Amino acid sequence: MALLVDTSKRSDQEELMDDFSIGGDYLRDVLDKLENINRWLGGNLVTVNSLKKVLKNHDKSKELVIADIGCGHGDILRDVAKFGRKNGYRFKLLGIDANPTAIEYAKELSTEFTELTFIVEDIFSDAFKNREFDIVLATLFFHHFKEKPLVSFLKDTLQHTKKAIIVNDLHRHKLAYYLFKLLSVFIKNKMIIHDGLISVLRSFKREDLIRMSNKLNRKPQISWKWAFRFQWIITK
Repeated sequence: MALLVDTSKRSDQEELMDDFSIGGDYLRDVLDKLENINRWLGGNLVTVNSLKKVLKNHDKSKELVIADIGCGHGDILRDVAKFGRKNGYRFKLLGIDANPTAIEYAKELSTEFTELTFIVEDIFSDAFKNREFDIVLATLFFHHFKEKPLVSFLKDTLQHTKKAIIVNDLHRHKLAYYLFKLLSVFIKNKMIIHDGLISVLRSFKREDLIRMSNKLNRKPQISWKWAFRFQWIITK
């Protein structure tokens, strides 16, 4: 197969999921299938393992406020809650998403987790800027933004985040694109196929993350993980 797709630069093409008017049972089906794909590929573990690294020397008697931005239907935070319970951490977990349908679904799926709260909020709003966190999680979220506003957001968020911002996002690579195209044969959802391929083209190469780390005046902490993921930890 000829590798004809161009991954030299990030794509500006929009994903269907960027339209927050999409909701109902269709969006719920998309979120469920995305969770299954990410679990099958081991993607959610990248976030949890990053959290383990950041909390290595944390005093477990002290409560931690952890926010998951672009949380979707909350699968990452439920995994974090399970990890916290199993290992004796005191977590206060906040899921933030701009899509009301996703937040409504997250609440329905998380009734057993009293440490979880979900809200509809724009991460570029004043309300978000007035919040304080210990750790911010961003899983498959930052590739939705162009570099300039993303760096500006990270600079601002670091000012009201005590420990770290943990990023788990895609590696922009030809193999990642064509492997997802192959996988899409088994996916019965046109939106996931459309957005999945665009997500790869909108995502990052290591040099992108190094460049942004330098703009933030932070030492790059970047590791490649299967399946074509980057773990990027931005510490205070």
